[in-house]
Amino acid sequence: MADKIAIVKTGGKQYKVKEGQVLKIEKLEKEPGEKVALDTLLIASSDGKEVTIGKPSLGDKVEAKVNRQGRHKKVSVIKYKNKTRYLKNVGHKQIFTEIVIEKIS
Repeated sequence: MADKIAIVKTGGKQYKVKEGQVLKIEKLEKEPGEKVALDTLLIASSDGKEVTIGKPSLGDKVEAKVNRQGRHKKVSVIKYKNKTRYLKNVGHKQIFTEIVIEKIS
């Protein structure tokens, strides 16, 4: 079988992953170096000849290792109303967990 790809679900989002890929996901309460099992929705060969689809899920078939915890770049949110002297500037830095996909079984 050729290289495998998978669709995983974590943090309310779905990601297409393959082995060795580095991915930034919603924050997980794990320390760097810990293993994580991700909920798998689909596993397929990269050429598309073999496909396994979960109904609704295949279980924890993708294993990953936590690389680091961090924060994204700052996003500035500005609210402005004309002729009323109203200006509000709010900044936000989203927290993420960076993982490395180790194994798709």
